Amino acid sequence: MRRTLRTIGATAAAATCVLAATSGTAQAEAPKPTSLYAPSALVLTVGQGEDAGSAAVERAVTLTCAPRPAGSHPAPEAACAELTEVGGQFTRLVSNTSDVICTREWQPVTVTVTGVWNGKHVDWSTTFANRCTMKAGLGEGAVLTF
Repeated sequence: MRRTLRTIGATAAAATCVLAATSGTAQAEAPKPTSLYAPSALVLTVGQGEDAGSAAVERAVTLTCAPRPAGSHPAPEAACAELTEVGGQFTRLVSNTSDVICTREWQPVTVTVTGVWNGKHVDWSTTFANRCTMKAGLGEGAVLTF
């Protein structure tokens, strides 16, 4: 242990001398951006319940769109392309019209999206009366189908 501490101390002292010799004073460099892209990282959930705060989450996936599509979402490329097409407006992904006939039972299912889209905070949710109305409302879209 003593040997390790001496080595670390000697290395730190040498680094300080090099900094002092080359610049006169050591200044911390400002952090540089790690990417040219605005962050886009989302967590999407589907749960049983009437609202996002009380729904029991049954499925959850992650979706990252910048700098390239990734995450645990089953179709990240298609989902990111769809989100770009609607400008990140999640309400445009849900349809109120459908040819599907569903029962009128009340077993609410809530879909949520939280995270960051193009550098802006997102906290969106919508509730469907049951799974049939959820599937009808989401249609064939890639983002909320997981």
